[in-house]
Amino acid sequence: MKTGLLLFAHGARDPNWSLPFRAVLESVRNRAPDVCVELCFLEFMSPNLIDAGHALAAAGCTQIDVVPLFLGTGGHVRKDLPLQVEQLRAAHPEAVWTVRASIGEAPVVIDAIAQAALAGVSGNVLFKPGLVDSA
Repeated sequence: MKTGLLLFAHGARDPNWSLPFRAVLESVRNRAPDVCVELCFLEFMSPNLIDAGHALAAAGCTQIDVVPLFLGTGGHVRKDLPLQVEQLRAAHPEAVWTVRASIGEAPVVIDAIAQAALAGVSGNVLFKPGLVDSA
């Protein structure tokens, strides 16, 4: 059984928005080189979920997990995502398509966000200040 992983993000018009998601993609690929991994988007960016799912099926993946890279499970994850996964199931019945919980609901992610948020308070800066003005 060949395993595939679809990392599903919202997408944005600004290409820089996707940089953290692309870093996640590369990290996953480095940690699990035997898993076929694709990053895909709901809108504004390519590939979309359908195209990326077709690519994994064409690569011979028979177990494909879809991981929503969303902080919470809102309308896109509850409504849009299941409709698209159903299209993939119909097109590729040989594959098992599993939609996982939104990544932001994982306890380890909640803990990492809390740790990063508190990093500046304790004087330990984990990342550079953003480009957004604070005024």
